[in-house]
Amino acid sequence: MRNSLISRAAVPLLACVLAAPAWADPAVIYDMGGKFDKSFNEAAYTGIQRWSKETGKKYLEFEIANESQREQAVRRMAEKGASPIIGVGFSQASSIEKVAKEFPKLQFAIIDMVVDAPNVQSVVFKEQEGSFLVGVMASMASKTGKVGFVGGMDIPLIRKFECGYRQGALHANPKAGVSANMTGTTGAAWNDPTRGGELAKAQFAQGVDVVFAAAGGTGVGVYQAAKDAGKLAIGVDSNQNHLQPGTMLTSMLKRVDVAVYNVAMAHKPGLTVMGLKEGGVDVALDEHNAKLVSADMKKKVDAAKADIISGKIKVADYMADNACKL
Repeated sequence: MRNSLISRAAVPLLACVLAAPAWADPAVIYDMGGKFDKSFNEAAYTGIQRWSKETGKKYLEFEIANESQREQAVRRMAEKGASPIIGVGFSQASSIEKVAKEFPKLQFAIIDMVVDAPNVQSVVFKEQEGSFLVGVMASMASKTGKVGFVGGMDIPLIRKFECGYRQGALHANPKAGVSANMTGTTGAAWNDPTRGGELAKAQFAQGVDVVFAAAGGTGVGVYQAAKDAGKLAIGVDSNQNHLQPGTMLTSMLKRVDVAVYNVAMAHKPGLTVMGLKEGGVDVALDEHNAKLVSADMKKKVDAAKADIISGKIKVADYMADNACKL
């Protein structure tokens, strides 16, 4: 993780504020784990980079190294006049809410949480729908009938991934066994590949042969453990198939890149929900996993996707439907 890193393409943020014209372009504040976490934050970075290349404009960015920096970073962006100011991750919601009230003429956005304010756009995803699809794939690829899940921080949002995955696995194989572990209860759980690898190995020892990691940078350890054990892993958020080609079954795409790009292009106050129908989640199919995804598997996934979009299959939402809760 890069502590307090500012892109060279951006203007320094936490140095003293110089007398200059108001910054009229976006600012992105990445959360714990860093913008090159190969997962959630990096997807946001990809989105703002796309915006920059297409518009030829610059942007501000900052990587949160500890929780105390969140509000300070948002306020300094606002003082600089950046707009919209995009907070990446649910943990930034309170900071966005507070500062947005102080700067009502600026635009703000929060990814993965809802902030009810007239100048804030809240973007949330139907993670359960994409997770359902990779659950289908996991069950179909498993030779033991046992699949696993490794989450990052134990919060309802990550349980949402697990719940969707469990439903998809059982949809494809009603007798499937699904094991699940969470890495921790603090922000450090997003950046602990050693612990991720340990949890994956423990599941493999119990017969699991496909594991889905929804754990930010921690997932890198899960993928390495799967590679070492000759098992299969599933990535998350960004397309991570290339990290361990040959043992990455797929990645559950959560299009944070699209969300950040869309907000930067056209800020829309209020709630934006992105599921399969809106292109907000999906599975990654490319040259790195082509040999692992059979025609039958792809057919089953395509059918499930169509049924979810049409409403024939309703994937229960852990945070709304009291599903998968013990």
